[in-house]
Amino acid sequence: MMSAWLHIVGIGEDGLDGLTPATRAVVDTAEVIIGGDRHHSLSPNSTAERLAWPSPFDALIETLKAQKGRRVVVLATGDPLWFSVGARIGRSIDPAEITYHPQLSAFQLASARMGWSMADVETLTVHGRPVEQMIAFIQPDARLLILTTGAQTPAQIATFLTERGFGNSKMTVLAAMGGDREERFDGTAADWDHKVPAFNTLAVDCVAAPDAALLPRVPGLADDLFVHDGTMTKQEVRAVTLAKLMPMRGALLWDVGTGCGSVAVEWMRAARYARAIGIEPRADRRAMAAQNALALGVPKLELIEGLVPEALTTLESPDAIFIGGGLSMETFDMAWAALRPLGRLVANAVTLESERLLIDLHKSHGGQLVKLQINRAEPVGPFTGWRPNMPVTQLSLIKR
Repeated sequence: MMSAWLHIVGIGEDGLDGLTPATRAVVDTAEVIIGGDRHHSLSPNSTAERLAWPSPFDALIETLKAQKGRRVVVLATGDPLWFSVGARIGRSIDPAEITYHPQLSAFQLASARMGWSMADVETLTVHGRPVEQMIAFIQPDARLLILTTGAQTPAQIATFLTERGFGNSKMTVLAAMGGDREERFDGTAADWDHKVPAFNTLAVDCVAAPDAALLPRVPGLADDLFVHDGTMTKQEVRAVTLAKLMPMRGALLWDVGTGCGSVAVEWMRAARYARAIGIEPRADRRAMAAQNALALGVPKLELIEGLVPEALTTLESPDAIFIGGGLSMETFDMAWAALRPLGRLVANAVTLESERLLIDLHKSHGGQLVKLQINRAEPVGPFTGWRPNMPVTQLSLIKR
């Protein structure tokens, strides 16, 4: 059995004093200690060789592998496997070679300070990530614990909240928790003006005004929440489409003919860490999709220029594919071949020519073929009547 040569140690503001005797011994006997300046300052009095985080950070794995054969300690904040460096290392080095030594996480400490049950909160990080990705979690009565990316982050989040009608939300910044320099700053989003330390954790108790934007993570956002040119998968059809695509944690979607990105955006909002690649030949529509992704909290939407099927040849194999534009037999065949086992493919058509192709595909591949007709009540003079949208023919398949 392989023995662990690499120890990843969580450390808090109380430094070495907060470690168990066994973990303290691991640090004291290390030959090499790797960490940030803050970590090294929390663990003095060791004769070990000290290494800083490499730059770029991706070089960390090679730095670690070069030390194999020595007693190596990596210092991390709190729990090394909770939005921290331990998970990244564990994906690249055999876990049998690693021993993890967790400390109380910032989330646990913040929950204790706030008196919140961790089972009832959303734990998020924007540390080193786009701050906009927390927008998808702004919901009435939600409680959020957020690892921030710097002193400016709480003010940015206060702006997001206020712009969406959540200005009365209570915000608390907690800094240096568990140490002699612990600080707390309280306020509301609308009047937030605190200057806070760069290393902090933010707690948000979301309070919605009567006119607050309601942006559920369940698919089917209102059409007017998206910037678009009129060509888009409309709200009701989009909800059905996403239900057939089945968003799942970490899954990848190809959105072929993404347009304003409404399907890709809702896919990413619907499941944690869901990813999407939007393929769209028109630059103006890619710009709209990027704007919608940022405004609705999924800034990691990837957009590529290209025509199908050629644009699909170099993409990572997806878990789901939506064909909302560019439908052809060649596009379908390439998409179906690339789709992973148990993957879902949904194609929508509004023209008779595309509908005929879906009918042929249904005959050859099976699946579900449905026609969706949506009527919306609209004014007719002084009265109200039903105005139909164009019917949509939809084919959905699961690859087994």
